[in-house]
Amino acid sequence: MSRIGKRAIPVPKGVTVTVDGQTVKAKGPKGELDFVVNELCTVALENDEVTVKPVDNSKPARSLWGMSRTQIANMFSGVANEFSKTLELVGVGYRAQMKGTALSLSLGYSHEIDYPAPDGVKIATPKPTEIVISGIDKQKVGQAAAEIRGFRPPEPYKGKGVKYADEYIFRKEGKKK
Repeated sequence: MSRIGKRAIPVPKGVTVTVDGQTVKAKGPKGELDFVVNELCTVALENDEVTVKPVDNSKPARSLWGMSRTQIANMFSGVANEFSKTLELVGVGYRAQMKGTALSLSLGYSHEIDYPAPDGVKIATPKPTEIVISGIDKQKVGQAAAEIRGFRPPEPYKGKGVKYADEYIFRKEGKKK
């Protein structure tokens, strides 16, 4: 039994939710999102709470049960208040700046990397070595952050690269003579 799936999802204040068959739509102050639940799960809206239940006790239905509940909960918190991820650039000459809607990165390569902001994702650079990615869709925000980090992942010897602000880089000792 899914411990996550058993819990009902309370609807936050300021968010309106409609359940139409397998489609759940949420509209809040930050925007509007919708999610189509797999047919192996059922969705119901009762007393300002959304409940997700599996159709039967099969393995695929139980697998999708908790995931569907989490997707809907993330959708509610995204339209109520945005998600954000902060990236830090560590290294000499590593910097980021916005050029229109594209992010321009200098990461020690012979060329600059231009990363266009995906739809529904806002990118800001408060400092040249800091990137803030925000949006209402948690999946898009996390994917954009992972793609930017993938241009130069942090290395364990000097810690240079693009890292999450809350990430700890396990440091290794270099060669000895």
